[in-house]
Amino acid sequence: MRFNFTERLKKNLEQEYSIQLPEMPLELCPANFTGDITISCFALAKAARRNPMQLAERVKELLAEDEDVEAVEVVKAFVNVTIKAAALMRDTVAESNAILEQVKLPEDERRKILIEFSAPNTNKPQHLGHVRNNAIGMATASILELAGHNVVRVNLVNDRGIHICKSMLAYQRFGNGTDPQKAAKKGDHLVGDFYVAYDKELRRQIQELREAKPELKDKDDDALFIETEIGAAAQSMLKAWEDGDAEVRALWSMMNKWVFDGFAETYARMGVHFDKTYLESQTYMLGKDIIREGLEKGVFKKREDGATIIEFDDKSLGTKVVLRSDGTSVYVTQDLGTTLLKQQDFQPDQQIWVVGDEQIRHFKVLFAILKALGYSWAERLTHMPYGMVNLPTGKMKSREGTVVDADDLFDELDSLAREATLERAGENAPDNLDERAKVISMAALKFMLLKVNPKTTIMFDPNASIKFEGDTGPYVLYAYARISSMLRKAESQAKDVDWTLLATPQEKALALRCALYPEAVHKAARELDSSTIAAYLLDLAKDFSSFYRNCSVLNAESEALRDARLALSSCVRDILKSGLSALTIDTLESM
Repeated sequence: MRFNFTERLKKNLEQEYSIQLPEMPLELCPANFTGDITISCFALAKAARRNPMQLAERVKELLAEDEDVEAVEVVKAFVNVTIKAAALMRDTVAESNAILEQVKLPEDERRKILIEFSAPNTNKPQHLGHVRNNAIGMATASILELAGHNVVRVNLVNDRGIHICKSMLAYQRFGNGTDPQKAAKKGDHLVGDFYVAYDKELRRQIQELREAKPELKDKDDDALFIETEIGAAAQSMLKAWEDGDAEVRALWSMMNKWVFDGFAETYARMGVHFDKTYLESQTYMLGKDIIREGLEKGVFKKREDGATIIEFDDKSLGTKVVLRSDGTSVYVTQDLGTTLLKQQDFQPDQQIWVVGDEQIRHFKVLFAILKALGYSWAERLTHMPYGMVNLPTGKMKSREGTVVDADDLFDELDSLAREATLERAGENAPDNLDERAKVISMAALKFMLLKVNPKTTIMFDPNASIKFEGDTGPYVLYAYARISSMLRKAESQAKDVDWTLLATPQEKALALRCALYPEAVHKAARELDSSTIAAYLLDLAKDFSSFYRNCSVLNAESEALRDARLALSSCVRDILKSGLSALTIDTLESM
């Protein structure tokens, strides 16, 4: 929040104590106290080397003389300030464009940031976990851009390896020459079906193996994989792929194209885009060169069995194998090469990975290795972990009863949004029903996933997310649409507004909430937490609802009051649109 009187207070304190003060720490005044905003004097007192409670009394004395302040009281080290209505409106909604411009962080905080998210495999469709990953990645990138950072969005697709060979082998055996067009299926779903078919046959062969050889009954499935015919065949196919076998590579290219075409449709429905997509098939060998160089420098060493390892000073990280004894790479080896490639391609000040919290240790190891190798930029690498997302029921179609396909989820939400829209419209079904349903369903999905801290494991309830009441995306969308409808009915708005007319508690609360928007953006960008924006939008929508119930707008007592309330509503609308856009949520002009 920025107010003229706080700028004057800051200047007076700096002159009086010959100091440089931080940004004035302002918060909304708690509901059980009198005042509009609260100034905490703890940070100010630390800079001024004064007792916080004594400084609070001095702040009160200075503010009591300010022309914009109506009343001021001190509660220990906190100063509660009541702002004159005209001054409040002048400093906030009277300059709504200024509020939107204040979302930029100070110049010295702005960076070039590369954010990697999504990272699907080409052996199956994207699922509910990818949906949360995509939502968090897109929103984080959007919020960082809004705050003034230069953002690069990248994807790393795992398009090689044993899992991909499993789908390929199953297609060879069970596909009968089908393709997405013949099967009337999205390519990623078709390939996913063959991955499931492979797994079914593998389990059958493992069961037969245990029955034929009782001595193997206590071995787990992974240990028996290579002893099955279909397991050995998949391993052989992987070797053929790595050796460049023309037939295997042709099959791989064909099936990968089917999957990428399917991914493109899924991404389009969510509004996902990337500045660059890296393929593991093109980057998985890069890390080996880094390991060889590190071996020469003494960062790594050879173990007796021939494996290349790194021993960390940090005992919690222990020892990590970076090349197996047969010279093949492990996951961290591949990530070393890709990380260096991204740094060379874009020269970012910071790299961020949006990856599930089960990989926290992996990234600690990756970052520690890069620091040991002496890369100065390794200090600015960030893993942004997120928790799992679950469904309350098994209603949606799933793979093996647990994994929910993204496209199935989108379809279900579209259907729920369509039903909810028709229920509200009654006999007056809108012409653009399908388009409305798509916007509402995606708003419901994204908002539900983004309104909690990314680190939190959440339960996603499709039916609850689509409601037009409560802490939902459709509720915020409706607030925006209601204001848009009201402004259309007004037809015209006065350019010169008498802000002194807006003095009710609801009008002041709404103006104060508007003033908080830049701080919400700054906090979300600094902490990589989209829930800050979502929570702010919910509060703004609720404050507007209270204002709308208590303060007649189109039928106000006078034309001047009508114009002032329209102007206040217009400011709220602009901020709602900006905040929803920051979460990559589209808006509707009517609902």
